[in-house]
Amino acid sequence: MATRIAEEVGRLDVVVNNAFAPYRFDPDNRARFWETPWEAYEQQFEGAVKAAYTVSRAMLPLLQRRSGAAIVNLASDLVTRPSIPYHDYTTAKAALVGFSRNLAAELGPLGIRVNCVAPGLVYPTQASADTPEDVREMLIAQTPLRRIATPEDVAGPVLFLAGDWSRFVTGQLLHVDGGLVMA
Repeated sequence: MATRIAEEVGRLDVVVNNAFAPYRFDPDNRARFWETPWEAYEQQFEGAVKAAYTVSRAMLPLLQRRSGAAIVNLASDLVTRPSIPYHDYTTAKAALVGFSRNLAAELGPLGIRVNCVAPGLVYPTQASADTPEDVREMLIAQTPLRRIATPEDVAGPVLFLAGDWSRFVTGQLLHVDGGLVMA
């Protein structure tokens, strides 16, 4: 992928890391801590941190060709407020935030910004399909904007962090959850 971008464009303006290992947000059928094997954590780390690491490292030479390039990593508001304890998923996303902040500190002098967007529950998505209506209603009741995020709600903040409007923002975790988390 990096080779093809180099040949066709010559540089890269932004990387958005939104991959994660398959996951179902189903609070009724989630594994409790004592039921969660270490392998589940490893799978989530592979999907969140290793994926972001691999893509960011491969694209770094292309990002360095443009002053003001950006990396945007998708985390989760569960890192700040584990309203439902999804242990393996949330721990991996917390590690992704730490990875992103270290990357921001190191790549900042190279002119590359690194930030995270932390959505709350996003509906409808494949991952949230098993979230029961009563749980969605509970989250809506606790959210100041009184609704669940849509994919479109998350796209705007990602575009903001990817673009020049955020040229002096790096190392940040932007919660996109209607005010459920106020940090």
